Amino acid sequence: MNSRPYTRNKGVKRMTVHVVQKGESLWQIANQYQVPVSTIVEVNGLPSANAIIPGLALYIPDEAIVQIRPYMVKAGDKFWQLANRFNTTIEAILQANPRMDPSQLYIGQRLLIPTPLKPQIETLGFIIPYSPQSTLPILRTLSNSLTYVAVVSYSFTTQGYAYVLLDDTEVVRESNKLGVTPLLMIRNFTSEGFDAELAGNVFANPVYRRNLIDSLLRFVNEKEYGGVSLDIEFIPPARRREFNTFLNELKAALGPRILHVNVHAKTEDLPTNRIVGAYDYQSIGAIADVVAVMTIDYGYPGGPPNPVAPLWWIHQIVRYATSLIDSRKVQIAFPLYGYDWRVIDNTTTALSVNGAQNQAISANTVIEFNQIAASPWYQHWKGMEENVVWFEDIRSYQEKYNLVDQYQLLGVTYWQLNLPAPQNWVYLNNHFIVT
Repeated sequence: MNSRPYTRNKGVKRMTVHVVQKGESLWQIANQYQVPVSTIVEVNGLPSANAIIPGLALYIPDEAIVQIRPYMVKAGDKFWQLANRFNTTIEAILQANPRMDPSQLYIGQRLLIPTPLKPQIETLGFIIPYSPQSTLPILRTLSNSLTYVAVVSYSFTTQGYAYVLLDDTEVVRESNKLGVTPLLMIRNFTSEGFDAELAGNVFANPVYRRNLIDSLLRFVNEKEYGGVSLDIEFIPPARRREFNTFLNELKAALGPRILHVNVHAKTEDLPTNRIVGAYDYQSIGAIADVVAVMTIDYGYPGGPPNPVAPLWWIHQIVRYATSLIDSRKVQIAFPLYGYDWRVIDNTTTALSVNGAQNQAISANTVIEFNQIAASPWYQHWKGMEENVVWFEDIRSYQEKYNLVDQYQLLGVTYWQLNLPAPQNWVYLNNHFIVT
């Protein structure tokens, strides 16, 4: 990523990312881009204007009228049609793609298209309503960036009855007031974590399935939810067919309200795998209104240090998912967090992306960027113990958003809203229309 504004055609400017070089000051950078220091501090969630480190990626918001969008050629596409669709010219498209043979387009070809039109997406943020005092201000601040909010408050009993874990009343009321559609999030979650046996036994029993659907509908109606978001994990693979049956029955009961289904990420069908085996992407995509693929935790707590959501991996997942599910039903997950691994034993601590960035500044280290994963990382020491942190920044988010636009996906989910990620929200609002 250039540390200067990218320009190709007159009037066309890419968003600007400045990667801090050794010896630079924030005052120098602000002067270079004619942007107030206070704006850079706020947009990037910096702890102060006095400390920056090499490798730190700063988002310098611009007000470019035209942006460059990725596009993947489909059957029947013609240059004049693309120019009309994106409100641009054939000449501008050719200038943005100088190595392209102008005499032909082929299916799957990736183009860069200069356009004044922003892509439209639907976003969902997960929120855990620990307390109204902490939750409601976040919801108000981010309401213009959200289509849905999934309220993480419900589990269910061994006989399928849904019950409340955390009081959701105020967050649902406020969400409706703000025009963000609240979804009741139900999980097979207990004090021991996700319970595979709980899910398998309920889905295998028609009476328990009915109990779960009826109790969910009661809560949806009482609380005025706009639908249900399912996060049922580690379903026994043998219950794959019964899970599809449950989804059919639940969607029929919900009617026009939203059925949002979260599924673990995979790049091929593995029907016997204990994590992803129960997820029949094609059937789920036919039933649900939205399928959210959990493209997170490639690097996971307790495992070796790895990027949390590497771009190459997400690309493979998106390609597979969209071969089975209408792309306009698919959301992918963006992490608002990173992980800090103690190298000697892989003990892992989670922290927000903004917290990870500012920890690097506090440690006075250097932030590296893995080009293949499109992910930032750094090393720091706690006493004699080496630690490695992988997280997200404006560069990694931009690449992921480009993938969403390129595949014309429905949108994005964010885990979770109480984790600060200011670069993400400013970029989203500058470059997309959230519907």
